[in-house]
Amino acid sequence: MADIGSYLKKHTEALVKDVGIEAACQITGKSKATLGRYYSDNAEHADRFMPVDAVARLENASSYPHVTSALAELKNIRLSHDDRKPNEPGSGGGINADVIALSQRFAMLMAEYQQAIEDGIITVNEAKRLLRETVLLQQVLIDMKLHLEEEST
Repeated sequence: MADIGSYLKKHTEALVKDVGIEAACQITGKSKATLGRYYSDNAEHADRFMPVDAVARLENASSYPHVTSALAELKNIRLSHDDRKPNEPGSGGGINADVIALSQRFAMLMAEYQQAIEDGIITVNEAKRLLRETVLLQQVLIDMKLHLEEEST
C-alpha cells in the first residue's frame, strides 16, 4: 500500500500543479495547506488522500486526468481520449437521439463486418476497422446509459 500511496500522491501533486494551486483551492474549496497534505510524503500525512469529488473537479479543469490515469495504470487499464464530449449538459437530443445513433453505429459495424468477411479472412486492417467501430458503438452506449441515469433521477 505504501508504494501505491506514494504513486497516487505524486499524481495528485501533478494534478494540483497542472490546474495551479490558487485555482485548485477555489475549485475544491480547500486551503493550500490541505491540498499540500494530500500529496505530502511526510509520514504524518501518509494516510491522507484527496477526496474523489475533489479529484473529479480538478481533473475537469486540468489538461490531463492525472489521478484517474494513475488509478487505471494500477489496474493495467488503458484510457483513451474522446474529443466528442457528448456528455456535456445541453448536448445531444437525449435518449431518442441515442437510440438513433445506436442503430446507425450498429449498422456501420455490420457493414464493416460484411466487408471484412467477404473473402473469408479478416485481415489486420479489417480487424482494426471493426475494433474502431466497436469502440464507437461502445461510446454511444455509454452516452445512452448516462442519459438514462440522468432521466431516472
